[in-house]
Amino acid sequence: MSPAPRAAAFEALRTQLSEAATTLADGPEALQGILLGIVDDVDRAVREPLEIFPVCHHSPASAVAMARRLREKRPKVVYLELCEDMAPLLSELRNCRLPVAVQAFASEVKGFPADWAPLSVVAPITEASAEYQAIAYALDTPGVELVLVDRSSDHVFQWQTDEAASSESTDNSGSAEPEAPTAAAPEEESALHGDAVGVEIGDLRPRFAELEQHLLRHGRVRHWSEWWYQYVELPLGDSDHDTYRQVMLLIGSLFRRLAPGDADRVRVDEDRERYMWTRMREHLAASGTDAADCLYVCGAFHAASRVAEFGVDGAATFEIGPPGESVWQHGLIPSSHSAIEAQFGLAPGSVSIAATQWTKNLRRTRVQPFRLVGQAGAKKAAKPGKAVVAALPEATETTEATAAPSDRLSGFLRRPPVLDRLDEAELLGWSVEIVRAARRNGYLASTADAIAVFETSILLAGMRDRARPTPYDFQDAAITCIEKDTVPGRRDVRRIVEIMMGGDRIGQVGYDALPPLARDVHDRLAPLGLKLEQRGVQRALLDMASRPELERCSDVLWMLRHLLPYGAARAIMGERRLGERPIQESWDLALGTHQRALIELGYEGVSIEQVLEQRLRRRAYDPQATTADVLEAVEDATLYLRSRRLADELGTRALEVLATERSVDGAPEVLRRVRRLLAYYRTAEPVLPPWIESFVKTGYAHYCTLLPTAFTDEDATVRQVAAMLGFLFSMESLAVSLGCDRTQLELAFAQSHPREPARVALLWAAQVQLGQLSRAALRARCEDLLGNPLVVPAYPRYLSGFLHALEPVPQLADFVVEAVSHAFGRLPDPVLLPWLPKLISALRADGADLAPLLIREAGRIFPGRLAALDAWIPPWQDGPDGPDVSRSTRTAVVGKGVDAGPGAGAGAALLAAHPAACDALAGLLGYEGSWQSADATLSGARLVARHPDTAAALEVLLAGH
Repeated sequence: MSPAPRAAAFEALRTQLSEAATTLADGPEALQGILLGIVDDVDRAVREPLEIFPVCHHSPASAVAMARRLREKRPKVVYLELCEDMAPLLSELRNCRLPVAVQAFASEVKGFPADWAPLSVVAPITEASAEYQAIAYALDTPGVELVLVDRSSDHVFQWQTDEAASSESTDNSGSAEPEAPTAAAPEEESALHGDAVGVEIGDLRPRFAELEQHLLRHGRVRHWSEWWYQYVELPLGDSDHDTYRQVMLLIGSLFRRLAPGDADRVRVDEDRERYMWTRMREHLAASGTDAADCLYVCGAFHAASRVAEFGVDGAATFEIGPPGESVWQHGLIPSSHSAIEAQFGLAPGSVSIAATQWTKNLRRTRVQPFRLVGQAGAKKAAKPGKAVVAALPEATETTEATAAPSDRLSGFLRRPPVLDRLDEAELLGWSVEIVRAARRNGYLASTADAIAVFETSILLAGMRDRARPTPYDFQDAAITCIEKDTVPGRRDVRRIVEIMMGGDRIGQVGYDALPPLARDVHDRLAPLGLKLEQRGVQRALLDMASRPELERCSDVLWMLRHLLPYGAARAIMGERRLGERPIQESWDLALGTHQRALIELGYEGVSIEQVLEQRLRRRAYDPQATTADVLEAVEDATLYLRSRRLADELGTRALEVLATERSVDGAPEVLRRVRRLLAYYRTAEPVLPPWIESFVKTGYAHYCTLLPTAFTDEDATVRQVAAMLGFLFSMESLAVSLGCDRTQLELAFAQSHPREPARVALLWAAQVQLGQLSRAALRARCEDLLGNPLVVPAYPRYLSGFLHALEPVPQLADFVVEAVSHAFGRLPDPVLLPWLPKLISALRADGADLAPLLIREAGRIFPGRLAALDAWIPPWQDGPDGPDVSRSTRTAVVGKGVDAGPGAGAGAALLAAHPAACDALAGLLGYEGSWQSADATLSGARLVARHPDTAAALEVLLAGH
């Protein structure tokens, strides 16, 4: 494009800069080109018929200048640099407490790499920002139109290469590297934006690392936020419109010409500028609005653009491609100062300091800001007659946009910095307040520390050529004087100063601005009587026995617990199991703190039931889903949704996944969930669902096929093999009744030849269950192992196999107690002691469900008192052949028709004294009889003497084993 004609207003400045370039550089070419190019950029922008208003993101000076200019110019159209698809949400800002972020969200990605999902773009908005002033003016002023002209959210990702996407998702603030935070902000507050890509108006930070370091070093500041506050915010806070505008254009052009950045980023920036100017020209042509009645609000970096499409009379045209196929949802999410700082790489506390400076600027300049009518959290308007804002002239016809611009840069650049006088009252108040706050946080601060902070702040400001200490000087002084070697509490002094300067203000989305799902959740939880929109944890007590309507609230809470992050809805008392109904529950709710997560649920559906169903289907039909994953989805569908239709559909999917699996990694989880589902359906349904019958049949054949390989596979653990056996044994009766052949199981064991000791023990236990090995033979094999010195070191591994065998064969609990007792009694210490930690860890990790069974069986066998231990004889040593009995005590049954005399023992005497229990039991069984008197000649129970066949048969049975 041909260069635009120059205005005579800046000729003096051009001459001075040209002479300076010749003097400072070896030749006038390079430096002169940069300096004169900056002036040309400023000249070109100020002469544009469509007024360009350059801003910096979250800058109080920009916000004050914007409010002043809007009241002076009264534009009919405001063009704003913001994603054009976010326009419908801006009217909902009045229902929110700032700061909040406008969000575009796409859960289903089409046309982008799958690992980018979900796509999220956020644009934070604070009250101390120029964009909010423009939005408030346009929405509440009749006849004013607000047009968003930046690329759509879909184009944000379309224009990114893989490298650009990675860098922008980390930091879109325009800096080469984000500022390293010196104090960690609270995690949940700084992560309010999640992994969203941030878009901002006013990307002003040098992209040339050496330039930034030069500015920081000569400005005697630590980070970029402090430099901007000292050398831009304060000087421009009281400046007039022309001075502010020309200085911001100069800064944007300076950073743009000195270090444009990498090629990909420059391409994206220039395409954005082409996109915005194309949209503005299209709107001007369609609406017929005069460019002089419009205002273009954009970042100073884009205001100094040099693309051919620049201006309403731009010669070139830019073709805007269509958006992709991804379905975008839009909403408002809560934001915070720390989230904005983390998103855009700002120094911790800088946004809070900017908010404080905004209040000071309003009080000093007496500018009346714009606020949306009904804005939540806004201060009440001043009463009539006591307004502190001076009356401003109404908008009149003006030709200032086309008038010749005047040079304000020369005077601004030549003028020495105006040093603010020291405000001792303000600094003294800060010093006293920081000591008070430090004492509340555990620091041993005193009045002497307040004096030291006061004097050190003045000293540091003087060393940095400042007459008035800035909040950053005060922060450094407070850290130096108060914080010693350790931090006694949660917050260090730096964080305390940030809180004192305004704190980490956290926004809130109002009820009316919430998506339908979030409003539905609030409505359904209304019977709890809690203020769910408030941040923090609230305790909810649900007594469904006295208030049955709270059961619906319980259903909602359990679904939220499943869908939202941990801590949003946390059950303190109560649990939800298949086939059980809740009676009382206690919950800790923090829905206000996790409002963003609740809002993003609204992008997935109109109710939490719909979202949960979609997620369960997504989990079940995932290509990487295992059988255990699908069964978990079946259980969740039954537990939370009570949907038999969805459970049957997902159960059929579990059957398909099981048939394709070739490993036994998920066998323990499959066994646990199938048992639970079977127990539920057997009690809740008249017949079993067809899918679970097919699952049992398929699983029986599937595990019979894999069993021989699993016994010898090194990748399969003993716990997994035990779970396979547990499935086969526990489902055997049902599988056989459904048509399976038991021969499959017998052939599988015949082909199993393990060599590892734990698996060998597991196979022996399974053979006992099948009747292929007697207990006597099993005991003999263990005795042989203990008697073989070469095998004794490996005996603990056999015991580990027996412990895992309790899963498929719980009847062996008494034998496992016997085997462990033998090990403690006969194994040498060098073998036993190293094995004990492994035993404990195995029981804790893999045998959590088996340990109670083992302990209960040991409690039945061993004596309950220490005094009886010396005379106690183990039941496996009772008799010459060591009869196998599972109990160490003999029980005598005494009732009607049985002697209750002295010979019957203490138990019989107790029954004779209190016969009511036996009478009730006899009546229940339909037995009629009478109590008989004791016969002193009989030493035993008369019933045993009259009917000895039972005892004789039991003796033969025990002798056979």
